[in-house]
Amino acid sequence: MRWFADFLYLIVGLLYLPVAMYNALLLGKNRYGWRERFGGLRRFDPAQRRVWIHAVSLGEINCTPLLVKKLRIKMPDVDIVISTTTDTGFARAVQLFGRDAVFRFPLDFSMIISRALNRIKPSLIVLVELEVWYNLIHQANRRSIPIAVVNGRLTQRSAGRLAWLGAIGRSMFARLSWVGAQDEAIASRFRTLGVPDSRVEVTSSLKWDTATVTDSVEGEDALAVALGIDRSRRLWVCGSTGPGEEAIILEAYKMILTNWKAEEKQSRDTLSDAPLLAIVPRKPERFDEVARLIRSEAFTCIRRSQRADGCEAPEPDYSPAVILGDTMGELRKFYALADVVFVGRSLVPMGGSDPMEVAAMSKPMIVGPHMDNFALPVAAFELAAAIHTVTNAKELAEVVNRLLCDSESAASLAKKAQQVVLDNQGATDVTVNKLAALLQHV
Repeated sequence: MRWFADFLYLIVGLLYLPVAMYNALLLGKNRYGWRERFGGLRRFDPAQRRVWIHAVSLGEINCTPLLVKKLRIKMPDVDIVISTTTDTGFARAVQLFGRDAVFRFPLDFSMIISRALNRIKPSLIVLVELEVWYNLIHQANRRSIPIAVVNGRLTQRSAGRLAWLGAIGRSMFARLSWVGAQDEAIASRFRTLGVPDSRVEVTSSLKWDTATVTDSVEGEDALAVALGIDRSRRLWVCGSTGPGEEAIILEAYKMILTNWKAEEKQSRDTLSDAPLLAIVPRKPERFDEVARLIRSEAFTCIRRSQRADGCEAPEPDYSPAVILGDTMGELRKFYALADVVFVGRSLVPMGGSDPMEVAAMSKPMIVGPHMDNFALPVAAFELAAAIHTVTNAKELAEVVNRLLCDSESAASLAKKAQQVVLDNQGATDVTVNKLAALLQHV
């Protein structure tokens, strides 16, 4: 069967090759790390017990810091290594754990996986959210290496697609040692795909725990100074935005400024008290694209990358301007400065972005209708009346303007959202205890 899987991977790979070349040559994506993707990893100490955690991209990597920290506390003699697939996930993993502990996830061809397992020598493999691969599962099983899925997330659509694999899919899921699912509906989907009932447990989401409850973030003041942000002015931050979304945001911002000028009877030349807008795109390869869009809409584009910390603050500029967060790792600083936050990739059908981080910082937040990947936390926030959902630029402008003008309503929304986070924390401890139990039997 592994040869059949390899053949299918080869066919899919050849079909995908033009897309991969386009991404690498024109978009700059996935240009590096191919030696590791083909199993050319450094050799880890075979005498050392080791947990291999795989988190495919940035969102999954951001689930892991607290998990890794607590695993190291509970099992200080166990080495922990991290693999990831995307460029943004890899950069974040290296930032969190250091280059020696991080590598690119190997392609799921039988020979490559065998080579990778020989070099990593894992005692336990942990897959974040899903990332179930045929050869990895079967070869680990033959070597008696348990595989666990943590923070398990499986949509009805994905479950339907996996069901088409029939016996091949069931053979993979039946070999999982444990699944920690985010809710009962997800747990039921894992069971339907072949995971024995005794190996599935509802743990809630790890992201509730990784959302740090705080009112401030180190570096936020330096960011404000570098960008010349007057802290007395209201700031609207749009985080993790996706293609097609920034145009809607800029349209809404124009409406907000028009409304503000009408209500305050201000001339176009005096915008000193108008709300500010900061846009932070999810993917770094889109920074230049978004900068061009901002300028095309007749706004001055203030790029974070051109305003280093410690430099002299720019002169106040009261002309219409939009701040572009075009650096990595500073989204939480922008959120800390915000009076209102829009959570991106949700006005367009891209699955949404993490609302829990925003809520933990006690910020009033708005999302679009496409939050499929975060349906559970959104439902929890909606139940507590702690979130606003909008569908277009007009609705977005109205809600942002209302929250910016009504500080009491905004503060109430923010506090309720933060309480939802506190009420749902605890999944990490359950997960760590289960992983430790699996490792004891190796």
